[in-house]
Amino acid sequence: MTAPTAVMIFAAGFGTRMGALTADRPKPMIPVAGRPLIDHALDLVSDISPQRVVINTHYKAEVLTTHLEGRDVLISHEEDEILDTGGGLKQARALLDATCSYTLNPDVAWRGPNPLMVLRDAWRPEHMDALLLCVPTARAVGRLGAGDFTASNAGHITRGGDLVYTGAQIIKLDQLDRVTEKFFSLNALWDLLIPDAGVSAVEYPGHWCDVGRPEGITLAENMIAHTDV
Repeated sequence: MTAPTAVMIFAAGFGTRMGALTADRPKPMIPVAGRPLIDHALDLVSDISPQRVVINTHYKAEVLTTHLEGRDVLISHEEDEILDTGGGLKQARALLDATCSYTLNPDVAWRGPNPLMVLRDAWRPEHMDALLLCVPTARAVGRLGAGDFTASNAGHITRGGDLVYTGAQIIKLDQLDRVTEKFFSLNALWDLLIPDAGVSAVEYPGHWCDVGRPEGITLAENMIAHTDV
């Protein structure tokens, strides 16, 4: 097993579901349990000591870049238009300078082991093009609707089912070349890889919370404090 040496944190989104909370800041700067979401994400990253950490920016980028001054991170700024997760990762590829990378959404909360360590321990690059960290809907706090995937006994995923994608994965960066568009979601790449059993899932053993809406802040804080879960 060769663990990835790079991490990509997606922080460019508009955060429109957060309403007024993102009027003057990007969503990763919203505080949960007294600290901005981006700081919680960077705590997880520091535990695995990667060689490079890249954070993409777009909306209210100056707020985030000011907050990150002095930290050992690289910024991939999406100047004119937001590139979505796939396009953003493709733009950041040179900065990541790696064959594979973790990717992490900061607008979530965790109760349990470090999700990046769970991914690292399950990563088998000889058998996988991408490894998604998923959680059953029963442990997905604040999740609205059904799950995203089903995993076979071998761990290969198909669309639909009880597993919710947590926003954390490992992916081989050369697979990005399969999508020629500049603006695209990683979902588009997964759809190319799934038929060839290229995408696997590993189950997160703890609790996970979506902090994509204002009510998610309280849910996440309660979950972290071990209440109302």
